[in-house]
Amino acid sequence: MTCDRDRALLECFVSSGARAEELLGARTNDIDWANQRLSVISKGTRERRWIPLSPEAMTWLGRYLGSSKVDPDDPLWRTLRGPQRPLSYSAARRIVQRANAAAETNWTLHDLRHTASSRMVNSGVLTLPEVQVVLGHADLHTTSRYTVPRAEEVIAKMQEFHARAHQPSPGYSPGYAAEDISAVFGAGKRTDDVQG
Repeated sequence: MTCDRDRALLECFVSSGARAEELLGARTNDIDWANQRLSVISKGTRERRWIPLSPEAMTWLGRYLGSSKVDPDDPLWRTLRGPQRPLSYSAARRIVQRANAAAETNWTLHDLRHTASSRMVNSGVLTLPEVQVVLGHADLHTTSRYTVPRAEEVIAKMQEFHARAHQPSPGYSPGYAAEDISAVFGAGKRTDDVQG
């Protein structure tokens, strides 16, 4: 990210899980600085809802907005070159494409929403219904797609599983009399270990 606007935009995406349409449609006066949140128009219901922002997002927003003169009704995200106008989806996508070229990655704006969603679900702090509210999903089933464990987590758990000492199960093959087992393995052996 080459400027404060781009850093603020990225951090807002990754910390809120907002859809591109929701975030790019925000205005300057939609920021609630005291409560670290942003009012957006939900894609599905077209109603206003609050999305949480991280302290880092608030810091970058402050730096970005502090570097230019803005009116409360101005679009929050604006072009930096030429006459000021709202930042379009294609312009925001171009910001990510430039970052991809520099970092040799292949991220999309929607990938940022997926990243935020996976972080929230796997945090151990938020319940799935709480993540559903943050993401603005109408159905909990949609939110549950983010509960799929990452390959690294599964490998670590499998290594833990294989590292446990496997104890042989007590008992003997069926068909042996308790007296015979006692004679072979000693009188101290419990005869109730005999199966069958």
